Amino acid sequence: MGNKVKKFSFISVILSVICVVFVAEAAAPAAAIGNQQFFWWIFLIITFLLPYGMVVAELGTTYDSDGGLYDWIREAFGDRWGSRVAWYYWINFPLWMASLAFLFPETISMITGMEIGLVPSLAIELAFIWIVVFLSFSKVSDSAWILNLAAVLKVGIALVVGGLGIWYAVNNGFASDMSPATFMPDLTNTNALTYLSIILFNFMGFEVITTYVGSMENPNKQIPRAIIAGGIAIAALYLFSSFGIGAAIPAMDISLDSGIMDAVGIMAGVGSVLFIVVGIVFLITLFGNMVSWSFGVNFVAEHAARKKNMPKVFAHESEKNQMPTGAAIVNGVVASVLVLLSPVMELAGFDGFFWIFFSMNIVFLLISYIPMFPAFLKMRKVDPNRKRVFTFPFKGKLMYVMLAIPAIELVLAIIATIVPLNGSEEELSKIPMLVGVIVFVVLGEVVRIW
Repeated sequence: MGNKVKKFSFISVILSVICVVFVAEAAAPAAAIGNQQFFWWIFLIITFLLPYGMVVAELGTTYDSDGGLYDWIREAFGDRWGSRVAWYYWINFPLWMASLAFLFPETISMITGMEIGLVPSLAIELAFIWIVVFLSFSKVSDSAWILNLAAVLKVGIALVVGGLGIWYAVNNGFASDMSPATFMPDLTNTNALTYLSIILFNFMGFEVITTYVGSMENPNKQIPRAIIAGGIAIAALYLFSSFGIGAAIPAMDISLDSGIMDAVGIMAGVGSVLFIVVGIVFLITLFGNMVSWSFGVNFVAEHAARKKNMPKVFAHESEKNQMPTGAAIVNGVVASVLVLLSPVMELAGFDGFFWIFFSMNIVFLLISYIPMFPAFLKMRKVDPNRKRVFTFPFKGKLMYVMLAIPAIELVLAIIATIVPLNGSEEELSKIPMLVGVIVFVVLGEVVRIW
């Protein structure tokens, strides 16, 4: 029409990816891996992020679909697998939202120094859940400035925690053992292997880059650069913030839920201005995580429901702005039920609800990506002549190897996260997560058949 289309800058792409992919609350579980995480980040960038990113780059730019991952797998393997993937991709979100809800009263208590009782805690947790639900009703929440602001705040937390770690280590020494041997992977350390899924989880979501193809000057070059640059930037942020946490707290003593605040409290002082500011910004980023992810999850669930691969309730949308309100409300209901069940579970002897639900969220997200790799191969064979903006760079037997490795890594990470690998107390604590995953898988099969 004569109007010049404004191109999406490379920096905006990276910031948007950081907002969607970088998860501040995952810094503590990543730090719990210890110095081994430096090796694992580099190893998984090469063996997982590279092939995974190239696969989603080709699929996302070749197939114009509203359902993304769900559509790719459904087109390759039919409704049965499409329904399963839609369920796994969706259920991860209310589990994640419930896990973050537990952080809210705990963080407020640390900021204010006041003990928060059971009823007020539940009220705060439910308020967090339903504020996220109502924010996801509005298209305003999906604007670029909100994504960029959330990304800047997350980066700010990482830089503050990492910077404090350098200052603290210079003045007080490291709380953790920094000998060279601690940086090498230890496959017998099941506690560290449990949290490797965190690193893979922190790579999920790079398909958001493919949505910017129409606004890129040269997507064939910019997409792989954005994936590699985004992956390295995110790894650097995690390593820097994890370094700060590890400088103040030994890896074995890091709290999976309050690790960031514990570290800032030790280094800057509990109740200090910096401690309070970090706490408030941290709470804001929790909203940013949920709102930014809600759009993708809700639209996939709605899209699948319209194809009768998810229950009809997910297909409901707002008449005013066509947002998927049905999926958003179901998210709120499921997360609320999980939160309200926590006191009952606590009476039964369970605790650590953040990690129980967060790990289940991670597992279901990782499961949903496993069929993507064989789906990629099948779609290549079925439609080899389709025009591709970006093409997976590996050929022949090397292509099969590069597709098999990330799929195997996903399976191994899932096993390490929820399956007890020995009879120790730490490993047996995985049983509630394993049971929870099995329950939701069975429920998903019931829903699929229904």
